Amino acid sequence: MGASLTLGRVKGIKIRVHWTFYLLLAWIVFLEVSRGSSLESMLWSVAFILVLFGCVVLHELGHSLTAMRFGISTRQITLLPIGGVASLEKMPEDPWEELLVALAGPAVNVIIALVLWMLLPVGAFFSQNPEALQEALSVINAGNFLYLLLSANLLLVAFNMIPAFPMDGGRVLRALLAMRMDRVRATRAAALLGQGLAVLFFLVGIVYNPILALVGVFIYFGARSESAMEEQMVVLRGRTVREAMMTDVTLVDPQATIGEVIDLILDGTERDFVVSSGREVEGVLYETDLIRAWRSRGQDVPVHEVMVRGVKAVSAGDPLKEVISRLQEGRSFLPVVEDGRPVGAIDTNNLSEFIVFRATTGMRSA
Repeated sequence: MGASLTLGRVKGIKIRVHWTFYLLLAWIVFLEVSRGSSLESMLWSVAFILVLFGCVVLHELGHSLTAMRFGISTRQITLLPIGGVASLEKMPEDPWEELLVALAGPAVNVIIALVLWMLLPVGAFFSQNPEALQEALSVINAGNFLYLLLSANLLLVAFNMIPAFPMDGGRVLRALLAMRMDRVRATRAAALLGQGLAVLFFLVGIVYNPILALVGVFIYFGARSESAMEEQMVVLRGRTVREAMMTDVTLVDPQATIGEVIDLILDGTERDFVVSSGREVEGVLYETDLIRAWRSRGQDVPVHEVMVRGVKAVSAGDPLKEVISRLQEGRSFLPVVEDGRPVGAIDTNNLSEFIVFRATTGMRSA
C-alpha cells in the first residue's frame, strides 16, 4: 500500500502504518476536544488507541508466524483505521492448516485478555453497581486503562470470529467447509455469507457507525475478490508458464537507443521489453522508465542506462500459480527463460487472457 510508514520488522515481516491511520488519531483528538476533555484525558485516549493497535499487530503476527510454520511468508502487516491486514503470500490450501492460521490471530487476543484477567482484580472492578461502573468507564484514565484493554481484546476476538469471509471467522468457516467439499465451493459459500453480512454491516453502519459501514465495504469487496482469486487458482492448477507466456517478443540489445525502442512501440503492440544480447537476460526495459528517460535525456540514450537490472526471470517450467503473485506484487512484466536463455515473457494481461479462455473452455467441456 502506498504512503505507508515502516515501523520495523519482525522475523522479516515489515510492520507498516498506512497514512489513513493518522486520520483515526485525528478523529480521536477531535472528539476529545469537542467534549471539552482535558489534555490528560486526550493523551490517555490516544495512548489507548496506540496500545490497542499494538494488540492488533500481535494478532496479525499470530496469523503470519503460524503461516510461516507451513512455509508461507508474509510480505508486510499494515495498520489501517479499521484494523490490521497481514499480506500473506497465500493462504494454506490444506483445510487444517488454514484453520490453524485463521485461529492463531484471535488466539493471541485471548492470551492477552487472559494475562490481564490474571493480573487484575476483574471481579471486584466489574461488580460495582451500574452507576459507579459507568462512571469508572466514562473516561479513559490510569485506573481503568487495563480493564478497557482487556474488554477491547475480547471484543476483537468476538468481532473477528464473525463468519464473514474474508475475516478470521469466515476463513474458519471456509476451512471447515473445505473438509467436506472442494475448496472452490467452500470459498463461494463462505464468500456469499460474508457478502450478506457485509451488506448488513453497511446498512447498520450508515445509521449508527460510519466505521462499521467502512468495514462492511471492506468485507464485501474482499469476499468477492478472494472468491474470484480462488477460481483463478483452480484454472492455473497444474499449468506452467510455458502454456501462458508470450513467445513472439522482441529481444532488445542493451546497446540500442531508446529512440529505436520507441519505433518498435509505434510499429507494434509491445510496451515492455526483455533486454538481452541473445545468450541471457540482462535486464528489462519498462515503458514507464523509457518515457521518463526520453523526456529528460532525449532519444539517444542507450538502453543499458535505462533498463532495470537484476529482474529475476521465471522458468518456462515454473507453475503459473507461483508466478501470479510475483506479477501482482511488483512490475507486471517478467522475462521467461529456458536453460538460461530468454524464450519469451509473461505479463498480467496475457495471464488474464489465459485464465479467461481456460475457464471458458473448462465450462464448455463440463
